[in-house]
Amino acid sequence: MSLLEDLKWRYATKKMNGTPVAQEKVDYILEAARLAPTSSGLHPYRVIEISNRELKAKIQPIAYGQSQIVDSSHILIFAAYDSYTKERVEAPFAQQAKERGLPSGFADDYKNNLYTQLSALSQEQQFNHAARQAYIGFGLAVAAAAEQKIDATPMEGFNNQQLDALLELDKLGLKSVTILALGYRDEANDWLVNLKKVRPSHEDFIIKFN
Repeated sequence: MSLLEDLKWRYATKKMNGTPVAQEKVDYILEAARLAPTSSGLHPYRVIEISNRELKAKIQPIAYGQSQIVDSSHILIFAAYDSYTKERVEAPFAQQAKERGLPSGFADDYKNNLYTQLSALSQEQQFNHAARQAYIGFGLAVAAAAEQKIDATPMEGFNNQQLDALLELDKLGLKSVTILALGYRDEANDWLVNLKKVRPSHEDFIIKFN
């Protein structure tokens, strides 16, 4: 099935039935997020995979009681760097040099200019920049889930500060951005399952300069 057909099939599942998702399918979705492009190749976010029932139960009230948190098989929390340190900017370039067999200083000018630009931003602006990169991986994870016929619910409806505190993300230098619940739809109890997918028309959505 084509990607477009997969995306037509998916929807933001409102009720899940608790059926476990095979780990290899979860790993496939995570790999799609890992392979996502990011600004300057910094990959300034991480994905937290949670399947533990007790922990999901603690997260549910933080997510305003949404049932998908506990009825899902897994939840994936996309968490971005809280700021850009020199070490965080340098690390991806060091990895590139090692894995590609390049001289250690192959990108020093670019790397130093990049750090100068990022460090001039406020901490909030730095986090927002990192969070935008997380959304690229998030979008690919949504698409990968659809390809695997795994239902997924994108979630921004949660208290970020409370979730960060519960998971002690500050110790990792991270702040939560969004959640993706993975599972299987409860067709008998999901009011959205059979409703038509509604999007802007092609004519309204695409603005052309020819």
